[in-house]
Amino acid sequence: MTLHARVLRSKTIFRGRVIDLKLEQVIEPGGVRAQREVVCHPGSVVVIARVPDGRFVLVRQYRHAVRESLWELVAGGMKKGETPRQAARRELLEETGYLARRFKPLMEIYPSPGILSERMHLVEASGLTPAQARPDEDERIKVGLFEHRALADLILKKQFRDAKTLIGLLWFFGNAQIRI
Repeated sequence: MTLHARVLRSKTIFRGRVIDLKLEQVIEPGGVRAQREVVCHPGSVVVIARVPDGRFVLVRQYRHAVRESLWELVAGGMKKGETPRQAARRELLEETGYLARRFKPLMEIYPSPGILSERMHLVEASGLTPAQARPDEDERIKVGLFEHRALADLILKKQFRDAKTLIGLLWFFGNAQIRI
């Protein structure tokens, strides 16, 4: 059995500022012939940032697609040619006003691989110092500092609905041997 799909035809049916939408005719591994709609995204970073006293930095912002304001880990799209470390540095400063001395890649995830090509790079930021936030023109962001126990309680009370934040925090807690 082949491990890769064979793309028979690919047509971009929408080009946006952040994503493109393609309609593709493919033969998938195992011989399945299908038409797939693919949202093409350049990739993003998700930053687990902690201030020197150990509290986690989260941001709250309105997400129009779900019509809610959500607490999330710092995250944002990668620009063309940008590495995950560079994007993490830029997003952390833009959204929170913090600079970090160290960035450690942790893992990569696909948030919705059935329709979306986006690869999210989970990165830990440490050695934080305050600076001036530089949010994008269309962003209204509230920054919050949370102790790990408070985050664990919010997770157990099902208060987080953002997948990247849940994955990032649970991965971090699991690998740091912190019990929730």
